[in-house]
Amino acid sequence: MQRIAVFLVAALAAACSSTPPKPSPAALAELAPTGKLRSAINFGNPVLASKDPATGEPRGVSVDLSRELARRLGVPLEIVPYAAAGRVVEAVKTGAWDVAYVAIDPLRGVDMIQSPPYVVIEGSYLVPAESPIRSNAEVDREGIRIAVGKGSAYDLFLSREIKRAMLVRAPTSPQVVSMMIRENLEVAAGVRQQLEADAKRVAGVRLLPGRFMVINQAMAVPRGRDAGARYVRDFIEEMKASGFVAQALIRHRVEGAAVASPDDPR
Repeated sequence: MQRIAVFLVAALAAACSSTPPKPSPAALAELAPTGKLRSAINFGNPVLASKDPATGEPRGVSVDLSRELARRLGVPLEIVPYAAAGRVVEAVKTGAWDVAYVAIDPLRGVDMIQSPPYVVIEGSYLVPAESPIRSNAEVDREGIRIAVGKGSAYDLFLSREIKRAMLVRAPTSPQVVSMMIRENLEVAAGVRQQLEADAKRVAGVRLLPGRFMVINQAMAVPRGRDAGARYVRDFIEEMKASGFVAQALIRHRVEGAAVASPDDPR
């Protein structure tokens, strides 16, 4: 939270005084080809988005960014909901959305153009309370089965990095802990905030200390929309520098996530 506060103090004056650049006709046509901004929101990642338990209204940093982008484009916003990041990635091939929020990964870059990161979150492991596993280094061993959300950032990462353990894929990330318990698996992998919430909800589990990866979250547009991608890149950089992202994290009470710095590698 200290890092977020630094962004807020440093950028407040700039945010109030600057006039947002208008999109070029090409950028507008690529970001809203149907006359509205269709934004893919992954409700399977609680750091980025959730639904108000009372009203069902979408909320979160990715929702706030979508609303601000639609306002600047001068078009209505249509939220296209998904339960998992992998389903967002698959849907790019069908033209179902115009912008999306996904973790930066080389495989995802094949079909989409990703902005620099706007938020950095952590991937962690959760194990049964009685498990002999005490550290991240003990996970990649023969006989260890890791529950992971299909197509998630940590699925892609662990598919490259894990050498001896076996990955068992759940349909969505929020289902990994339930799968671990139901199938007596040794480990569940996911976003730390989701696993922390699961640990409070489910008895007999614990998080391993530290993290096994850092997840850089970006905004993306379908590949081939270069003008739109340039506008989105500048938009994300401004949203970080102005304090918009930091304010959204505070407003939605997101802990454990940091605003990506301007010079973070893509």
